[in-house]
Amino acid sequence: MTVPSVAVVILNWNGKALLEQFLPSVVKSVYPNLQLIVGDNASTDDSIAFVKANYPDVKVIVNDHNYGFAEGYNRLLAQVEADYYVLLNSDVEVPENWIQPVIDAMEMDDKVAVAQPKIKWQKNKSQFEYAGAAGGYLDLHAFPFCRGRLFDTVEIDTNQYNDQIEVFWASGAALFIKSKYWKEVAGLDQDFFAHMEEIDLCWRIKNLGYKVIYCPTAEVYHVGGATLDASSPHKTYLNFRNNLILMQKNLPANDAYFRIFIRMSLDFVAWIHFLLQGKTDFAWAINKAHYHFLCSLQKNGAKRSDKQIPFLKHTGQYPSSIIWAYFVKKIRFFSQL
Repeated sequence: MTVPSVAVVILNWNGKALLEQFLPSVVKSVYPNLQLIVGDNASTDDSIAFVKANYPDVKVIVNDHNYGFAEGYNRLLAQVEADYYVLLNSDVEVPENWIQPVIDAMEMDDKVAVAQPKIKWQKNKSQFEYAGAAGGYLDLHAFPFCRGRLFDTVEIDTNQYNDQIEVFWASGAALFIKSKYWKEVAGLDQDFFAHMEEIDLCWRIKNLGYKVIYCPTAEVYHVGGATLDASSPHKTYLNFRNNLILMQKNLPANDAYFRIFIRMSLDFVAWIHFLLQGKTDFAWAINKAHYHFLCSLQKNGAKRSDKQIPFLKHTGQYPSSIIWAYFVKKIRFFSQL
């Protein structure tokens, strides 16, 4: 049998230190039909010179501008031919045999379009990592969370999530996707720039009847927050704005605006919380997120497909509020939901 071709693509922007630390493990990856690519978003450091000098077998593709995560990857992958694309963050350490188990799982079902391995914290490899863990879910109000991570509570991996299951979304830190489905949905939505674009990608794919899975037989180790600090108001802006956009784009029309109204009301609670804490820059970030979302209603409405599955019929959704579960019911672990 022909072994599917795999292209692992790392998007870089001024990340020489990360490439020095983590590219060596990626280069040691074992897979019989593999190409390794570093794509660059117009870095101003000497990271690309470092790659060319030290890893001549790694292909380098350079964008002419910093297009962010979404458009950056769209431009890179338009120049890559492979059966599978792997979007890998530059701050991820990998073991040698991290690719084959995921490809094996995806090859078993043509309806499986996207997958992620188990994602653990690079600084403490017994612990799940915040941005991916054991697969992504959405709650009733489209708040994202993960098996193994509810808000700031991140679980230790005791093999409690070693079952291969269908989830709602896969983390962009280490996202495997069949290239034919990437092309079918035209890749990532570049207007997201960064944050939640992988959730939007997975939701659009699921609306077409395809599957997103979590593969526990492979694991990688992610630092997290290496390109945009968690305490950044700009990250808050992107998360609040992009969450509303992905709801508008992917929910059925008779459901979208009601859920968006509820979500914006919950955002108002977060706005008050930031003000009471004296974090006026974060409160302003929510104001800006809502303003820009409302200004782009027509533009994002035009991106809606005519194929939307009712939200509660999707695999990987939690039919209640994760905020209520965590802050009121004091649930701290996914297994308690």
